[in-house]
Amino acid sequence: MKTKQTASANETYRVGYELGLLLKDEPHIVILLDGDLGTGKTTLAQGIAKGYGVDDIVNSPTFTIMKRYQTKDHMHHFYHLDLYRLHEVGNDFDLEEYIDGSGMVVIEWPYQVSAFMPKDYLLIKINKIDETHRELTMTCVGFPCKRAVKYI
Repeated sequence: MKTKQTASANETYRVGYELGLLLKDEPHIVILLDGDLGTGKTTLAQGIAKGYGVDDIVNSPTFTIMKRYQTKDHMHHFYHLDLYRLHEVGNDFDLEEYIDGSGMVVIEWPYQVSAFMPKDYLLIKINKIDETHRELTMTCVGFPCKRAVKYI
């Protein structure tokens, strides 16, 4: 487990960017973002996507549940999920396909559908200290993210 504090949205974005860079060579990684509304989950996800190689504008998939992006080299996929509005998974949404697939999967509000959580993941808990300061607690479960957490 590692804790890092940021003093602005830009710093939170940069932590995400560094994580994306450090994890871009992993064939599959799942990152769970946990925190209250307005803590910076989407800002962190945007930084991760940029570091991973996504040039598109990444925004919150709150109403669509999932958005899929491709890296600029067309070698990897980046899946951004927001499960805030999802309370159970029905037959119309195959969540495990993304969690167990390839590429990078970033999930905001992961505990809305905890039955499909992977066995290997990076959990980032974001706590709002005040209007600009955040505390990010990173916990790596499994192997793929240990190297990245060490260097952040």
